[in-house]
Amino acid sequence: MSLRKERFVDDYLGYLLGQANHALFKDFEATVKAAGLGSLEWRVLATLSDQPPMAVGALAREVLSQQPTVTKLLQRLAADGWVRLVDDPQDQRRTLVSITATGQRKIHPLIEQARAHETRMLAGLDASAIRRLKEQLRRLAASS
Repeated sequence: MSLRKERFVDDYLGYLLGQANHALFKDFEATVKAAGLGSLEWRVLATLSDQPPMAVGALAREVLSQQPTVTKLLQRLAADGWVRLVDDPQDQRRTLVSITATGQRKIHPLIEQARAHETRMLAGLDASAIRRLKEQLRRLAASS
């Protein structure tokens, strides 16, 4: 009988969070691609879908990407009519981005599918465990 020592990564939070993220997104990624979007486009449009205009830099942080990458993507999404870019009236050096009605029509069905996918993925947990998990993840994310 072998006494296998637990591997570091088996109990390392960063690794476990990465694995959980991968498990959650790998199946849903096919849905995103079928809708004609890449994963960053999905994150950008989903983030913008239910909030007022936000600064491009803040959006880049939200979607876990570099600002130049997001800026280039936003220019393409604006050309497609999915987002609107305007100068920030409070600070002309900043650009604000918001989703358009066309962008909302594109992303809304995917958000509904994402909610259904999440429900299926979390089916083994009860509602209170899901609430606690999400609250702990929000607290962890806010501490960074």
